[in-house]
Formats: sequence, structure tokens, C-alpha cells
Amino acid sequence: MAKDFFETSRAVRALFKLASEASGIDTGKLLFESDEETLKQTQNTQLSVALAGAAAALCAREHNIQPSGCAGFSVGEYPALAEAGIISSADMFHLVSERGRLMEESGRRSGASTMTAVLFMSPEKIQQTLADAGLTHVWIANYNSPTQSVLSGTVGEIEVAEEKLKAAGARRVVRLKVSGAFHSPLMNWAHDEFAAVVAKVKFHDPAIAFFSNVTGKQVKTGAEAKALAVAQVISPVLWTAEETSIVAAGFDGCFETGPGTVLTGLWKSTESPLVCHPCGTLDAIASLSL
Repeated sequence: MAKDFFETSRAVRALFKLASEASGIDTGKLLFESDEETLKQTQNTQLSVALAGAAAALCAREHNIQPSGCAGFSVGEYPALAEAGIISSADMFHLVSERGRLMEESGRRSGASTMTAVLFMSPEKIQQTLADAGLTHVWIANYNSPTQSVLSGTVGEIEVAEEKLKAAGARRVVRLKVSGAFHSPLMNWAHDEFAAVVAKVKFHDPAIAFFSNVTGKQVKTGAEAKALAVAQVISPVLWTAEETSIVAAGFDGCFETGPGTVLTGLWKSTESPLVCHPCGTLDAIASLSL
């Protein structure tokens, strides 16, 4: 990830150096040389995704794509915090590294827990199915689109939920390769530990519009952003609400600066009037340069 940015941009190479210093991890080696097992470690996964997103955003600016607002999905919210001027890039990489480490440890402490994606079923029907089954340790962790959600929970209850949801009409249920039940109460230990880390970081008022996973709404102050950064660890990602807020704020387009095109696909699935352009590679950014 981000190797094309690294090879062509001096500023991106400086960003990698900053990320390595802030995290204590050789990020060039991590993103360009690591095997799958290394990248699957939550701390490494989150740092890699955040750095690739920040590098893409930096290159987009170098190609005259200047944002007037930003948002991010789960760990992607952290480079968005930096992009909005709420935290420094050095603090962002430190927070992401600690967040990943603590969430992985929280997964171990909570016992056997996992996540699963449910496709072609509304979140309302998912909630009703879980309630009817009497499941108390499964929660919707990601509201991705009107017909796509991700659940977090204990392995035992997730297995029951998967069968109940398929019987109720879900066309696909896909278990995710994760180290814990992210964005759920099973991350309470990580939430409490991360709060102490975040407390030491200065959060500023947003320089451009910034939208929150936790509320689905625009964040107005640094104090609010700081509280939400901690709450996000155990709160569901309200992405569909966030998309609605972004459209209502009057933006006429958006750019997915990060690896892959998942968010571009989610924007399409909601039939939003706002078009999302993938900008995860140098070629993609160059084709959209203004």
C-alpha cells in the first residue's frame, strides 16, 4: 500500500518517517515487505491503513484536490482528524498505533469474540432477528449501508446469529478475519485504557468540516472530537447517517483517499446524489487532478 506515493513524493517519504518515529515501527518495511500474518496483527493493520490514507490525502493535495470537509471509517477517522487540523500527524500515528495495540489486547481479554458481515438485510430486520433469538452479546458494529451491516459479539452468539439471520433471509453472511469484536462493549477494556492515551493529546477545533462515526453528525469543537475519539472504540460506526449528514451539508462530491474502493462502493449502494471518486493510487489521483 502507498508505495507509488512513497516513490514519487518527498512529502510522503517524510510522512512515513514521522509515522515510524511516532509508532516505533518501521512503516516502510511494514507496508512494503510484510507477510499476511504480520499485517493481520491489529496494531499493524490499523497503522498501515491510516498511513496509506494519509499518504493518499497528501498526494491529492499535491495534485490540487483541496478538501473542504473530511470523514473516515473506523480507523480511517484518525487521518481525517489530522486532515481537519484537529490533531497533528505525529499524534495521529501515535494514537492509531496505541489504539490498535489496545484493541488487540482487549480482544484477547474478552475471550473468543469476532465480527461478521450481513448482506442484503436491513439493520432493523437484523436487530429484530437478534432480539427474537434472545442474543445479548451480539451488536451491530457497522451500519455500512441500508442493506449491509457488520456484527460484533462472542463467537458462540455470533455463530447462532449467523444461522438465525440466514434463516430470516440474509443472502450472505461473511465471517471477518479480525482479532476481536470491535466497536462493541467487548472493547470496554481498550476504551478505558485508550482514554488515558487520548487525554495527553491536544485536540483543536476543526479547520474544515469533520464528521463523526459515533454521532453521524458534524463535529464543531476539539473537545467534542476528543471525547468521540475515545467513544468510537466501543460505539457502532454510523456510516449511513454520516453520509446523510455530508450530503445535507452541501458537498458536491467526495474522494476516497485510502487503499481500496470500499467506501466508493458504499456511496453507490445508498444511491446518494453525491459521487465518490476512488483516490487510493497515484494514477487514480492524477486522473482527477483539478
